[in-house]
Amino acid sequence: MFVNAIKDLTKFTRPMQTISRAYGHKEIIPGLSTLFFVNENGVAITCKHVAQLIISADPTNQQFNQFRTERDQLAKDGKYQRNVKGLELKYKYQKDTTIQIKNNFVGAVDHLKEITVHQHKTYDLAIVQLKGYNQIHYESFARFLKDTSKIEQGKYLCRLGYPFPEYANYKYDPATDDILFDNSKQANVPIFPIDGIITRNIAENNELMGIEMSTPGLRGQSGGPLFDENGIIYGMQQSTKHLHLGFDIENKEILVNGMKKKIHDYAFLHLGQCLRVDIIKQFLDEHNIKYYEEE
Repeated sequence: MFVNAIKDLTKFTRPMQTISRAYGHKEIIPGLSTLFFVNENGVAITCKHVAQLIISADPTNQQFNQFRTERDQLAKDGKYQRNVKGLELKYKYQKDTTIQIKNNFVGAVDHLKEITVHQHKTYDLAIVQLKGYNQIHYESFARFLKDTSKIEQGKYLCRLGYPFPEYANYKYDPATDDILFDNSKQANVPIFPIDGIITRNIAENNELMGIEMSTPGLRGQSGGPLFDENGIIYGMQQSTKHLHLGFDIENKEILVNGMKKKIHDYAFLHLGQCLRVDIIKQFLDEHNIKYYEEE
């Protein structure tokens, strides 16, 4: 049912790869999130919590660069470890403090000089403007639902995004104590759809702002589009709600591989929550950003 729509949306839905690491660790933590482009001018939307990874990257990396410079200037004598501890206190670094964040916008533009982010003051929504490129690499842009009366309970819709960070195009450079995206390797980030029906509308402060779906939005799909069989955008995936069903099982004896085993199970229903298309369009209007609509 969504075959052609998915083909259409993959032309402007893109992954944002994020790699990070914590102080005292060389291990790199990969992450994925989603954004989609609304026009031909390098403008995309995503969730505010995704955009905050973009905003926090530069100050986080700059602070670590300063720390690393001071640390590398310390004399390698008997006072070295004590002096490093002093720097850790100065920069407030503990074992699990995030010290580096790097983002990669796969298949978005040829190169990037600047990013402007506008965060919605109330909702989990942000506009991301990529600047300084010569050529865009996405092929089309979103078509937003014009008639929001079509957002009805039972409507069958789909979401698209990048939930599984299985890529390996990154590395740690011990010579510079740095994490890097490795351009010699391909960014393996296959897109993943998940369907469902509208279960309920979501309201905050007497305003309809969200759409609840019968299936979860997966981690990494945050910022991805919610769309119908024609590829028309109804909203954007932002979070998943977990409802306790009350079908709890405690100390129930079952057979596992021919052996008796006691289990505990607490059942939850996982419901995706999407921001409504009218909230998105209002925010784009506030910033005089061009977008396209369709019935």
